[in-house]
Amino acid sequence: MNDDQRIPRSRGAVCGSLLILLGLWGGIAPFIGPYFHFGFTPDSAWHYDSGRLYYSIIPGAVALLGGVLIVLTRSRVLGTVGGVLGVLGGAWFIVGTGFVNSLLNRHISVGAPIVAPGSSASARLLYVETISLFAGLGVLILLAGAVAIGRFSMVAATDVEESDDSYEASYAAAPVASKPDLSQYSTSVSTSGAPPFAPAPFPDTSQLPKTE
Repeated sequence: MNDDQRIPRSRGAVCGSLLILLGLWGGIAPFIGPYFHFGFTPDSAWHYDSGRLYYSIIPGAVALLGGVLIVLTRSRVLGTVGGVLGVLGGAWFIVGTGFVNSLLNRHISVGAPIVAPGSSASARLLYVETISLFAGLGVLILLAGAVAIGRFSMVAATDVEESDDSYEASYAAAPVASKPDLSQYSTSVSTSGAPPFAPAPFPDTSQLPKTE
């Protein structure tokens, strides 16, 4: 994975936005659900307890943070980290209750389903609330985080083209090496009319005595 190669923010826009919205829903819905007799006890809006903290606020905040990282970053590493946070938040919505109660042996209850007065469909309501606030919500968050990891880890053809274009632009903007200054070397003709480095003339041999 090459983190030096920047990618467009649109790469994770959809997955990041989904994680933000789903994280907000998972963290806030238990507090506003009692207004509509939807959710789990206590049947009091904006009531804080350890169950809502462990099973709604924490995983919702983790998914929200992952979505923000994915939307804002152009780094492959940070985008992948955001996807991993989304996966962890979604997985906690699914298995958090069993993990805390069974493995950590801390009996923190998620509460009982809120049933509207005069309603007898408690079983169906429990299923809808569980899907909407925990298991189904967790699956959607986990899926969005996994897709984000896949999108940030792959190298698209457009990324290669943009990288080549940026390299060519930086190469074109690089300063061109200056030509050597040859003005210090004299190329003028000497005053005698001969070239500066002309070979010496042959000696005159007409005055030498002739030998028989």
